[in-house]
Amino acid sequence: MSRQSAGFLVDQLERAGYVERVPDPTDARARLVRIARRGAEAIPIAAAIVAEVEAEWAAHLGKQRMAQLHPILDRLREITDPYQ
Repeated sequence: MSRQSAGFLVDQLERAGYVERVPDPTDARARLVRIARRGAEAIPIAAAIVAEVEAEWAAHLGKQRMAQLHPILDRLREITDPYQ
């Protein structure tokens, strides 16, 4: 993920209340991104949904094709990232 894409994503997550930026105690110029309470509450829900979707896809594709899918999706993201 490009630096610009990551920054855009963090901005969106911060506006939605899932993460927060805090001062870095070791570097006054830097800010740390940490998961906010709302984000922590969403993690198990999101993980369950991802597992459900992946199980459905695996049922349709089979083990071998499912193993190929993640690298293919990663490559598509690299190609289509508007901030590269």
